[in-house]
Amino acid sequence: MFSEKTKKSLPKEPTKARLRNIALYYLERFETSKDNLRDVLRRRIDKFAFVNKEYNPEQAYIWADDIVEECAGKNFVNDERFAEFKISAYLRAGKSKKYIEQKLKQKGIDEKIITNFFDETEYNETEIAYNFAKKKKIGPFRESPEKREECRQKDFGTLIRAGFNFDTVKEILDNYDT
Repeated sequence: MFSEKTKKSLPKEPTKARLRNIALYYLERFETSKDNLRDVLRRRIDKFAFVNKEYNPEQAYIWADDIVEECAGKNFVNDERFAEFKISAYLRAGKSKKYIEQKLKQKGIDEKIITNFFDETEYNETEIAYNFAKKKKIGPFRESPEKREECRQKDFGTLIRAGFNFDTVKEILDNYDT
């Protein structure tokens, strides 16, 4: 049914030891949240279950949950540390608070953790939006005043879609000059 080459690329049956090795290898390379690690393990289980229709993945899902809790207990996975790392990186990249909150929620980070971090951090949306505009060379960073005026609506939309509020975008486009 399967060629020799195809057999080599087929996913292996998930065992508790194999799932633990997958989790540890993933954690060697990436900082992650508990939910994201659980998703990584479940995708591996689902990949095997897709190829082997008779396989029941319920026991493997239980193993995956146990492994995630084991990794969290040993502090290999820490949602607060992950959130702090990602928020810092996103702020350096000029991402808005809305964007950051949305991305962290997608990774399964609790809203309280996100709120606490923003409460403890000095967050200046105008400064972040300014850095974003500088990075994208839009608004006050366009080459000429004529080009700035010509592309004002486009720049406005870009900043709004990036998650910055109306007043901040208006301030960046109206009051900043390089």
